[in-house]
Amino acid sequence: MGSGDSKLHFRKAVIQLTTKTQPVEASDDAFWDQFWSDASTTVQDIFALVPAAEIRAVREESPSNLATLCYKAVEKLVQGADSGCSSEKQRQTVLNCTRLLTRILPYIFEDADWRGFFWSTVPGAGRAGNLEEDDGEDEARPLAELLLLAIADLLFCPDFTVQSCKRNSPDTALDTQAIDSCEYIWEAGVGFAHSPPYNHVHDTNRTELLKLLLTCFSEAMYLPPSADRKSVNPWVSFFCSSENRHALPLFTSLLNVVCAYDPVGYGIPYNYLLSSDQREQLVVHVIQVLIIALEHEGVARASLQVLGGISPSAAVGQQEPAEAENLFVNYLSRIHRDEDLSFMLKGLTQLLNNPLVQTYLPHSAKKIQFHQELLLLFWKLCDINKKFLFFVLKSSDVLDVLVPILFYLNDARADQSRVGLVHIGVFILLLLSGERNFGVRLNKPYVLRVPMDIPVFTGTHADLLIVIFHKIVSSGHHRLQPLFDCLLTVIVNISPYLKSLSMVAANKLLHLLEAFSTPWFLFSSPQNHYLVFFLLEVFNNVIQYQFDGNSNLVYAIIRKRSIFHQLANLPSDMASIQKALQQKKRKSGLSRSGSVTSEAADNSRVPVAAEPRMFNASLEATPGIDKITEKAQVSEEGTMVSVSDVPPSVGTSDTESNLDRDHEISHAQSETTSGQPSAISASAPWSANPDWVTSWKVKLPLQTIMRLLQVLVPQVEKICIDKGLTDESEILNFLQHGTLVGLLPVPHPILIRKYQANAGTAAWFRTYMWGVIYLRNVDPPVWYDTDIRLFEIQRI
Repeated sequence: MGSGDSKLHFRKAVIQLTTKTQPVEASDDAFWDQFWSDASTTVQDIFALVPAAEIRAVREESPSNLATLCYKAVEKLVQGADSGCSSEKQRQTVLNCTRLLTRILPYIFEDADWRGFFWSTVPGAGRAGNLEEDDGEDEARPLAELLLLAIADLLFCPDFTVQSCKRNSPDTALDTQAIDSCEYIWEAGVGFAHSPPYNHVHDTNRTELLKLLLTCFSEAMYLPPSADRKSVNPWVSFFCSSENRHALPLFTSLLNVVCAYDPVGYGIPYNYLLSSDQREQLVVHVIQVLIIALEHEGVARASLQVLGGISPSAAVGQQEPAEAENLFVNYLSRIHRDEDLSFMLKGLTQLLNNPLVQTYLPHSAKKIQFHQELLLLFWKLCDINKKFLFFVLKSSDVLDVLVPILFYLNDARADQSRVGLVHIGVFILLLLSGERNFGVRLNKPYVLRVPMDIPVFTGTHADLLIVIFHKIVSSGHHRLQPLFDCLLTVIVNISPYLKSLSMVAANKLLHLLEAFSTPWFLFSSPQNHYLVFFLLEVFNNVIQYQFDGNSNLVYAIIRKRSIFHQLANLPSDMASIQKALQQKKRKSGLSRSGSVTSEAADNSRVPVAAEPRMFNASLEATPGIDKITEKAQVSEEGTMVSVSDVPPSVGTSDTESNLDRDHEISHAQSETTSGQPSAISASAPWSANPDWVTSWKVKLPLQTIMRLLQVLVPQVEKICIDKGLTDESEILNFLQHGTLVGLLPVPHPILIRKYQANAGTAAWFRTYMWGVIYLRNVDPPVWYDTDIRLFEIQRI
């Protein structure tokens, strides 16, 4: 009864606010207290009792009332932070104000005229509302800064969001400014050894405050996408600066909470059905705040020096001028101790592998749902802290990251609502493949049997990667076609280090070449022939550097030698081009402009639509492969040398064709983005012609493969005739013990395409990240039905 009455009073207050034509005085505490004095309202109640239409009505018709409401709510948060939330009533007031601001802020951001409201020091309501500080400097702070500092203080408020280390007598007020928040870090891990006792009330209160912090940061969603956006998010920039005295303990708390989270616990079957896990909700919001904070990098990271490990005792203000620097990025870049890097990697791999865990009792183990945020965080860790990247790659632990990523890629390949998940997975693999150690680690046998609909094979993790990539190309959603270049680039990068490909993987590579080299496919797009170049480079790398152990691939090349002969003799006259394009309509196979189908024997899943009543966030176009990679050659000592630094040499024709091809890709893709015609080509439709075909046909790196076929095919045929062989095992045995030393062209330099940061992928990551956060925050639906401009929300 009491609860119903209190909600009725709250609803009446909302109606009064929307219907009053005259501004309500800020000093009218009796009126304003109705919005936050009730002890029984939940965040769901706030969202139900404050409809979107009424918030917009107040914004348009009574702007001063909305301004005063925001000022008064922030005032209550500041007062709560200053007093340390010593009473239960004050804690409830803080939570209600937090929920109310979470509800209102998106409607402030969606209106361009209101967007600067929190960053102005408006006289009147704010000053009359007693937003008082001890010194004149804080008095002049914009409302946004007061709000962010109050949230930071509240996140380290003893007995509200953290366990109190000291007991204050009832007569002694808590001096929050004297608190050393480094003593109150939420979880043991990086830079902090003490693990505080678990308190679900504290976790719930932290979650509410982090939800408000996310909402503050979400101003970025209401600005249109722009690859060359120069301005940073002012909310993130201020919160991660040295103005926030809690920056270090907060960064450490967020990182440790994610990496220490164990959803399975002691492994009691179905335990997650018996009791709610407050920690999971906290972890979801923690990881979302973390990836947003790390997305705004402030000053260039190149100027940051790796200075030693972070420690809670380190002073926050010892860095460069705060307004130019993101301390979260700085602290992350400085983590270097092996035990800290191990803690981070172990925590992330445990969470990434959680959905793959199989138990004898179906659905008995808790499955987490925030793997997209985990992949974004892993990307940021590798991108910002190169010591972490090298730590990941220095042992086989990198395979504990690879397998779940391949699982997600395979699981999401046909679902249009998870196209972004496939992109982030491929980008991570592209980043890892730029390092030699990644290719070397892939030679470890794959013995773990993760539930995936792929052909059974006995082989290595490299085989698993190739089989999954083949499935993405052959039976993935058509929106993944701009990723084909990226997928093949990963295979090219690892190919010089692959010691023994299985027959299954070898056949998959030959099938891709067969599909990509059909005349109708080559002639149907100005960029399709690049895929053939990539695959030929894969074969050349294996033959030149790993011939001895790759009899399966050599045998597959011999069996499919007609593909290479057809490529060498590809017709380039106009009549043949027209004839090939006419056959296109009758062909089923791989096309960047049509549907994607698989070979019949592959048993692949047909692309399906997402579940009904789902929403999907649009994504930015994926930049061309030349925009997201830089080319480097591997020297004999194993070091990387930029291609631009390599002096001209006599290299083989294969090497020259690879470099010429890359130059051609750069030139051609500067005219197009993700396979979409530029404005010029849109007005004059492109069509294949003899000159164009000849221009790239003469650069096909076929010399090494043709020489191999010239030497081995007669030998294999002679063995078959002499011994009457019908069993391929003896042929494989012959190839295993054969050699081509002195018969092949001089080995070409290994060419690696390393990921390089660029404006296009930065815009893609920003859009994808906010799209994930939008779709994951549905209870309550913080941004639902507001005027989002960073991406489009599609009902699918």
